[in-house]
Amino acid sequence: MNPPKTDARRHHDPQVRGFASDNYAGAHPEVLAALALANGGHQVAYGEDDYTENLQRIIRSHFGATAEAFPVFNGTGANVVALQAVTDRWGAVICAESAHINVDEGGAPERMGGLKLLTVPTPDGKLTPDLIDRQAYGWDDEHRAMPQVVSITQSTELGTLYTPDEIRAICEHAHAHGMKVHLDGSRIANAAASLDVPMRTFTNAVGVDILSLGGTKNGALFGEAVVVIDQDAVSHMKHLRKLSMQLASKMRFVSVQLEALLAKDLWLRNARHANEMAQRLAEGVRAVHGVEILHPVQANGVFARLPHDVSERLQKRFRFYFWDEAAGVVRWMCAFDTTEEDVDAFVAALKEEMAR
Repeated sequence: MNPPKTDARRHHDPQVRGFASDNYAGAHPEVLAALALANGGHQVAYGEDDYTENLQRIIRSHFGATAEAFPVFNGTGANVVALQAVTDRWGAVICAESAHINVDEGGAPERMGGLKLLTVPTPDGKLTPDLIDRQAYGWDDEHRAMPQVVSITQSTELGTLYTPDEIRAICEHAHAHGMKVHLDGSRIANAAASLDVPMRTFTNAVGVDILSLGGTKNGALFGEAVVVIDQDAVSHMKHLRKLSMQLASKMRFVSVQLEALLAKDLWLRNARHANEMAQRLAEGVRAVHGVEILHPVQANGVFARLPHDVSERLQKRFRFYFWDEAAGVVRWMCAFDTTEEDVDAFVAALKEEMAR
């Protein structure tokens, strides 16, 4: 059978690789096959299709019998919808200063969601009960936004991980103060792969109330989901998703991608590979004199400090971002399709530029 014809043309070089973001990667072939499988015929719009119904079964297998998935377009949308669902108009969210919702979402939680973010500096991107207490006060003070949610990220923006016991301690502490716990899981698969535990081990099993489930960074074309674990913690999720502009009309094409990832082990295979490539990269970088790795490499990202001029020259050969340009800190991310050859070529280029 001949492949379908298209008037579109390839406008990029598929041989060009980089370490800027796992969002730079394409979609996994198994995900693309799933999209073709879901195509054809008519399915009810706005989430009443067969694929979204089946996704609920898969989500419950990962996150427990009470879990319900609400597919959305992107990670920022997932976070904004999830946080709105567990706050009142006067509510606030406690998060790490480095949290994606604080530094990388264009102010969307505050501007679109109407939330106040109460941030806490952390050395490694991780909150603790003691750090939470720096902002967890003033519930009866009408002059202060009321802390109602603690939001954590797994894996964190600095590539570090919470243990299940650490998340359990946060959940118990938050719940004791009447607060809910949201987990930003844009890279939840990488965390589970690194910890070598099911995702439930550090979500529903330890008290997380609601989470943002990532797909795009782990091989999907696009699409994430808000997963509600504690049904009593939320209300009117369908309305919230719609008014937040995250309701897909042809939702089957979001849901089937998540099915392709989560029905068996594609999510885990992809995440393990990305993590392994980050470990290979870190090992190579540690052998380069003058380059310092700043945080434990526990997922698929490496944070390093090196001379600014070296970074600028290296960026002409491989795409990657400064994390803190003034301090000379860069971030290198690996993806499901990063190869050993990609890593080795990058390390060789780094050695060349450092030697100049």
